[in-house]
Amino acid sequence: MTALTLSTAAAPGLRADAIVIGVAKGAEGPVVAPGAEAVDKAYDGRLAGVLETLGASGAEGEVTKLPAPAGFKAPLVVAVGLGAEPEKDSGFDAEALRRAAGVAARTLSGAKKAAFALPLADAADAGVVAEGILLGAYSFDTYKENGKSDAKAKNGKAPLAEASLLGGKPRDRAYKAAIERAAAVAEELNRARDLINMPPNDLDPEAFAAVAQTAAKEHGIKVQVLDEKALVKGGYGGILGVGAGSAAGPRLVKLSYTSSKASKHLAFVGKGITYDSGGISLKPAGHNETMKCDMSGAAAVFAAVVAAARLGLEVNVTGWLALAENMPSGSATRPGDVLRMYSGKTVEVLNTDAEGRLVLADALWAASQEKPDAIVDVATLTGAMMLALGNRTFGIMANDEAFRSAIHEAAEEVGEPAWPMPLPEHLRKGMDSATADIANMGERMGGGLVAGLFLREFVGEGITWAHLDIAGPAFNEGGPFGYTPKGGTGTAVRTLVRLAELTAAGDLG
Repeated sequence: MTALTLSTAAAPGLRADAIVIGVAKGAEGPVVAPGAEAVDKAYDGRLAGVLETLGASGAEGEVTKLPAPAGFKAPLVVAVGLGAEPEKDSGFDAEALRRAAGVAARTLSGAKKAAFALPLADAADAGVVAEGILLGAYSFDTYKENGKSDAKAKNGKAPLAEASLLGGKPRDRAYKAAIERAAAVAEELNRARDLINMPPNDLDPEAFAAVAQTAAKEHGIKVQVLDEKALVKGGYGGILGVGAGSAAGPRLVKLSYTSSKASKHLAFVGKGITYDSGGISLKPAGHNETMKCDMSGAAAVFAAVVAAARLGLEVNVTGWLALAENMPSGSATRPGDVLRMYSGKTVEVLNTDAEGRLVLADALWAASQEKPDAIVDVATLTGAMMLALGNRTFGIMANDEAFRSAIHEAAEEVGEPAWPMPLPEHLRKGMDSATADIANMGERMGGGLVAGLFLREFVGEGITWAHLDIAGPAFNEGGPFGYTPKGGTGTAVRTLVRLAELTAAGDLG
């Protein structure tokens, strides 16, 4: 991962491959952002005009390169757009800074060192910029030539090696803490991205569980793995039913981070379908190629628990990874089969491609037995949510409006677009079954909400619960943008970590 340093050095004398500055979109053209005063002075105060001549406007995501002025030890200036100039006496939006830093870091792949002279009003800004750099510099190269994560990317360039934040305060505790937090969260989020990007022939449920066990041992997290034998003995019919068609057996992984100072307990539950063919209800051609990402919820939960441990948060966090591979075969669950779930309820399976809710149902009931203060499940659950909210926003459903609002605010705070969604009671009737207690399918219209209603059936009585449907933003099939790469994104990790921080601080009920 890119090395981070805080520096009070002046831009002209700093040895680096490039100096990164911010440029905002002003009413009358581009405006050089705070932090770049020394660079602007070296251009005799005409840097904004030079940038405009080169076509820069300050729009978000825009990158303009120009030779560094005489006397600079760095040969290149990289101006990155921050979007609209903020109103007087107000700073730049945190997400604008995060995205700008990410764009610059991605642009500078192959560089050994870059100095970031972006606006840093306080330690929080330093943390935001650091996070953007670390997330933007990410690349997944494990399967490229040389077979190492630090191997050259497809453009022949390795990720940015070192980033120095100018205007940072190396001896200030708040600044150092902000950088350390950014590093812990970004490193775990990038680990989630690695897992999502791994091909399913190398990441089956057993392999995922092994990764979790290794990380748990490293960070002092208690781990328990239920294999097929244990799942049968425990009566986890949902997880077993989904995994029945695969040669790779299912797993349920429990990760427990505890703090001696904790007064609250959060449970995170992640859907971990390491490959989803749809089962007997086979997906049509063109819908299979990215189904390695169907374990993104479990990856997010795993990363969030490890990040909480690394940050030493004063809250108990339990992560449940419901892992299975959904494949068609002679032993696979059939449409019309009835599964007896861990809760004791029976489910008529009308569509084997509605499998995520089945593994989550078992894990939700298992999490409920510990009576945590709140449960949040994360899943790439429905195409319906993508139709409703697009590819960059996840939906939030909950059995408590205040909790739903708190999650929405936390998500927006950390830069993860989300939107609160309802759980209309009239949609529940569509899942009535003549054969079992409930069917795994209901009305087609509002399918994302139907899935949320199904999951609610398996949450223990009196427990606050929320469901994050991350089907849209979990995997980016388009080009990279901001600090978001092509492929696995690691969405929801930062929201979960922020929830844990707020809970530890007593700010979440």
